[in-house]
Amino acid sequence: MEFTVIDYSIFALLLVLSSAIGLFYALSGDRQRTVQEFLLANRNMGFLPVALSLLATFQSAVAILGVPAEIYRFGTEYWFLGCSYFLGLLIPAHVFIPVFYRLRITSTYEYLELRFNKTVRVFGTITFIFQMVIYMGVVLYAPALALNAVTGFDLWSAVLTMGLVCTLYTTLGGLKAVIWTDVFQTLVMFAGQLAVIVVGAQRVGGMARVWRLAERHGKIASIDLNPDPFERHTFWTLAVGGVFMMLSLYGVNQAQVQRYLSARSEREAKLSCYAVFPCQQIVLCLSCLTGLVMFVYDREHPLAPAQRPGSDQLVLYFVMDVLQDLPGLPGLFVACLFSGSLSTISSAFNSLATVTMEDLVRPHCPGLSESRATLLSKLLALGYGLLCLGMAYVSSMLGPVLQAAISIFGMVGGPLLGLFCLGMFFPCANPMGAIVGLLAGLAMAFWVGIGGILHSMGGAGGAPPSNGTALPAAGNFTTLLASTLLAPTLAPQSRPTGLQKFYSLSYLWYSAHNSTTVILVGLLVSLLTGPTPAAVVDPRTISPVLPRLLCCLPRRYRQRLCCGLSFPDQDADPAEAAEKSSGVPNGLAPPGPGRREEEEGQGYIRTAGVPAYTLQETSF
Repeated sequence: MEFTVIDYSIFALLLVLSSAIGLFYALSGDRQRTVQEFLLANRNMGFLPVALSLLATFQSAVAILGVPAEIYRFGTEYWFLGCSYFLGLLIPAHVFIPVFYRLRITSTYEYLELRFNKTVRVFGTITFIFQMVIYMGVVLYAPALALNAVTGFDLWSAVLTMGLVCTLYTTLGGLKAVIWTDVFQTLVMFAGQLAVIVVGAQRVGGMARVWRLAERHGKIASIDLNPDPFERHTFWTLAVGGVFMMLSLYGVNQAQVQRYLSARSEREAKLSCYAVFPCQQIVLCLSCLTGLVMFVYDREHPLAPAQRPGSDQLVLYFVMDVLQDLPGLPGLFVACLFSGSLSTISSAFNSLATVTMEDLVRPHCPGLSESRATLLSKLLALGYGLLCLGMAYVSSMLGPVLQAAISIFGMVGGPLLGLFCLGMFFPCANPMGAIVGLLAGLAMAFWVGIGGILHSMGGAGGAPPSNGTALPAAGNFTTLLASTLLAPTLAPQSRPTGLQKFYSLSYLWYSAHNSTTVILVGLLVSLLTGPTPAAVVDPRTISPVLPRLLCCLPRRYRQRLCCGLSFPDQDADPAEAAEKSSGVPNGLAPPGPGRREEEEGQGYIRTAGVPAYTLQETSF
């Protein structure tokens, strides 16, 4: 299974073109001379490149390898995850984007200071940095390891090549280069997966035969309406639990929000959410069809038991076997695989540089000039690129602990989602409640997540799970991460009782469970320590959807639930509200006399006082 010169040429072309895009944007336009251009692409991107970049950000190589292996082993039940994409993208478009975009912030965590205080902002920032630093090393190392095992492709050459190329174009070209390389790499991913499906299906008699044989062997799943959250995959787990997982990624994750904020208008940002929906469905279909073709091909051309690869190598063995007599196509799939890694890692570098600059450096260096701030942002991107290579090396030494490192990405997303929801939907929440709620959510996440991994590893020799397929071994971590969007959880081997039952919670409920913990604990602590006075809350930091959610209640109950916060669009005369907001962008009235607000290109600086803004609503 050796590569030919053509295969290596196609792979090299991917790296050269990705680097060229970075160099082009480093030498064109304003040449990345301002922080806004480097971190936000001058807020001038159209919705289509933003949508494709949103898609590529978390469509990593681990997902390209993991989802087909999931379908091969467990059948098409995972395909119902597509049902969660509708609400998982519609809610960010109408709940989160209006708030973030109208505040004109750069870092998502600037919102937390506007809504709560600086301490909450720092807690959120550190949590995000911890999440992404661990994750990006695994994303770089895991596919290179699988590729090395199957093709003999040198492990550390692959890691260093990906890491250095990605660091180069991210540092030189900024967010604009990252977005356009994401567009290019997304097209490569589509081409690689489509080539595998077409050639593989042709080798086994066509797609219709693939479907018939898969159905005959029980791989085409029916709708399982079992509401049990401890079942690994059911319709409700995938369609409802998946919504919360999507919200933690497309609603509040800095890597995604930064792309919304780079759009030239709020409308373009919302359109990018709509446009990514069909793209997500296409990606899911391609991955699932690859799994079905792989299953049928394995039945027709079975390997000897001694030759059968591990779960993390199934897809690569299949691809190399199917495409081995077609020069160039194995190289195209490897380019597809590395495109997934490059898009994810570059997004991590850029978002980490952004939050470090905006949340940790600028607040302590208010006199930093624009040129120095831009240079420091580039150095931060470079530093995180080198750190990623170091984390890849650490990942190589983790062994069984690597599974826990992968899981951390999913564990942390839920508590951060809960923190933002606490701020946007509960005006009474105070800073103390936000901090205690976040810590409680993280503690719950690590308890359930790490406990679930240890529990499943302890029972690895048990019977197969209820869906009838044996589990992958603990070391085969790629299949455990069926998608980079998911935190891996193995299916239960037995039915535990008591506290241990939580360890069997389906990974798709992690975000819902952990975000709910943050909200409940945050509200309880806020009520015990005294809710935030209405005069202190900036109405722009409350979701514009909240008045709609409460519109059926009497006015006095609305005011009680909102802790006395007034929503002019709901309570005032519509004509008067329209008159107040006329001629003002986004319907925001000028600041009140007791409040100063300065826009310095990077968010707002607010001083004490009573906010006087008209809250502009959006509806579904």
